Amino acid sequence: MLRKTASIEQQPVWSPRHSSELYRVEDWGEGYFRINEAGHIGVRVDATEERELDLLHIVEGLRARDLAPPVALNFVDILDHRLKRIYTAFEAAIEENAYKGGYQAVYPIKVNQQRPTVEAVFRSGARYGFGLEVGSKPELMASLAVSTGAPERLLICNGFKDRSYIEAAILATKLGRNIIPVIENRRELRMILEFSELHQVRPRLGVRVKLSSRSMSRWGDSVGSKAKFGLSLSEVLEVFEELQRHRMEDCLKLVHCHAGSQIQDIRYIKGAVGELSQVYCELAAMGAGLEYIDVGGGLGVDYDGSQSDTPSSINYTLEEYASQIVYRIASACDGRGLPHPTIVTESGRALATYQSVLVVEVIGRSDPSVLGRTLDLSTIDRDAIAEHQPLADMLEALESVAPDRIAECYHDAVEARRQAMQLFSVGYLDLLWAALAEKMFHAACLALVECGSEMNEPPEEVETIRRSLDMVYFCNFSLFQSLPDVWAIDQVFPVMPIHRLDEPASRTAVLGDLTCDSDGKIDRFIGEEGIRPALDVHELNQAEPYYLGVFLVGAYQDTLGDFHNLFGDHHVVHIRATEGGAWRIEDYVEGDTTQDVLSYVRFDPKGILRALTDDCESAVAEGRINLEESRVLRRFYRTELQGYTYLD
Repeated sequence: MLRKTASIEQQPVWSPRHSSELYRVEDWGEGYFRINEAGHIGVRVDATEERELDLLHIVEGLRARDLAPPVALNFVDILDHRLKRIYTAFEAAIEENAYKGGYQAVYPIKVNQQRPTVEAVFRSGARYGFGLEVGSKPELMASLAVSTGAPERLLICNGFKDRSYIEAAILATKLGRNIIPVIENRRELRMILEFSELHQVRPRLGVRVKLSSRSMSRWGDSVGSKAKFGLSLSEVLEVFEELQRHRMEDCLKLVHCHAGSQIQDIRYIKGAVGELSQVYCELAAMGAGLEYIDVGGGLGVDYDGSQSDTPSSINYTLEEYASQIVYRIASACDGRGLPHPTIVTESGRALATYQSVLVVEVIGRSDPSVLGRTLDLSTIDRDAIAEHQPLADMLEALESVAPDRIAECYHDAVEARRQAMQLFSVGYLDLLWAALAEKMFHAACLALVECGSEMNEPPEEVETIRRSLDMVYFCNFSLFQSLPDVWAIDQVFPVMPIHRLDEPASRTAVLGDLTCDSDGKIDRFIGEEGIRPALDVHELNQAEPYYLGVFLVGAYQDTLGDFHNLFGDHHVVHIRATEGGAWRIEDYVEGDTTQDVLSYVRFDPKGILRALTDDCESAVAEGRINLEESRVLRRFYRTELQGYTYLD
């Protein structure tokens, strides 16, 4: 719908600064994103002005290489910078608290399992000694391959383990890898003891502890006494006693906990680390060979920029997170006179989120306000309308709009429309009159919004009416494939145009995807005063594409996506900044073709092509098409099977 804001009225010239305030870029961007003088999104890959890329220029460059949106852009340099920032925060906390142990991060590859991302994390993390965390046999095999040549780097094995998973970890120990299988239950301990004896290995082991501390985050139920994984305190003691009986208590090197994911309140991090520290100290005092304390993941991301304890935000900084962890572990160890262990974190979300931007193209729109704008009252036969009471009531509401009657006119218009549609549904009103009622209702809504916009304190109904007139901008992507957390958990991601930001955004819209599912939409956006149900957008210009960016999507989205309507994976391009604002493609993964996704659901693309070819032959034999038309059709079908699943 048409949007009228105080900012636009007060500022005769719109500038990129106004767009930055409108979309709150500085609140959620962490210094990596800004709006440049051209009105485009600038990507500062190390949060400095010296290394800034123009996002629109990148998209245009990729399009020239036949890599059109939807496309996810992964900025490798941002990933490097996130590793450095987390390491620096812990190093500062270690110095501040006179901590005598070290710090290592391990990257949980479930967060983003794309090979280029995993390899980039492992490569960039070499200078800090960072390792990897896995939760399944396939992830273990992938990580063993990635970490070849760096046997000293930590590799932590979590998740439910069968015999082959455990044997693979034990054999990796024999190869000299610094691998720690974490015991989640007594069954795993029995298998570890069996394979350790079979292969004559003294493994390095960990235990995961079920905490009594629980967070109030979206994933708060994943911790506590009913947590899926981990050992109760009594089970931890039983495991340790079993290791003692096998004279392997020195093999217990790590205690681990899962405090939750995207923990929004620092209080819960303090509680979890405090509890785990006490478990560590007790086991160390009993003679365990502990070297590491693994506080798990949970470091959150401020997706909406509100710096609050809401599900899409956090009320703490990275520096506060690091400081609290170091301080609490140091205090517990000092209180017992124990050496300080190496602190391990599994903060995959905070590492991977900022690197990735999903760029989509708007391909069309639906505008409810058009119905109202096309109504010409001078052409209405008022005598005929008088014979249909709901339409007469609607006309009266439309012509009675005034500042002191906004709520009354709106309620009258709503009731008149309801009555008109009821009469139409039972055959007492024909299609032409029902269509007129629809137009009159939308004309009344437009008049009410216009009237309300001129008031200092309009009635609350005005906002309701405004929302009913929001447009839908249809975008070339699948929400279920590219942004599954929007659908599954109502995750709020920053969304905004990546260009034309030196122009005022004069419309508001909900975003719809290509799927036929009514849930395939985004209707929660970051606004100047919190979360809004529509996005500020520009009028579409037929002469040029209109691109939107969805930011902070580097964690979990690629892995969790599904094939709703058989829309496949989008293109993923890994970008490396070079000198002078230039860039190069470091790696890329082309999106799925139609034949790819058909194969995933057990259709045979060759069989499909053969069936279509048989149809062509039958049509030729029956004289419905000629041989040339048959050749064109077969070529068309073959090309479509080999093409991108999204609109081209």
